[in-house]
Amino acid sequence: MYFTLSGNTKKAAMALQRDTGADIIRIRPRKAYPSTYDAAVKVAKKELATNTHPAMANKLPNLAQYKTIYIGFPTWWRQPPMIIHTLFDTANFKQKTIVPFTTSMASPISSSMPYLRQMTNRDGAKLAKGIRYTNNDHLRKFLVKNKLVRK
Repeated sequence: MYFTLSGNTKKAAMALQRDTGADIIRIRPRKAYPSTYDAAVKVAKKELATNTHPAMANKLPNLAQYKTIYIGFPTWWRQPPMIIHTLFDTANFKQKTIVPFTTSMASPISSSMPYLRQMTNRDGAKLAKGIRYTNNDHLRKFLVKNKLVRK
């Protein structure tokens, strides 16, 4: 599962899907973010300031068949976008292992982990080590090291 605004996280999700064979689901907000950067930032900052969990446009599939779920997103202000909170509000991740992957020019994945830990603890999920996507080779090394590559 992934949320993207600029397309960078989609690129990471496609690379992850290719290496793991995982199903891929794009998380879409019901009300699309503005297409210009400044306008999108304004909306996202307001969501953060008001703790707004924006509604999702798409319904999630039944997750019962999955043990491991990859969740990707851009890091905004050193944390997940608010729609990731919506995802955890909506989905049943009980007894699932969540492997996060992020995209960011500067923020390491460690900046998002406290927020993800809080969300996974609330849901009864296990939070695995994640990765900040920088390129396909780096991602593949992470997947191999953590035994997540498709056999």
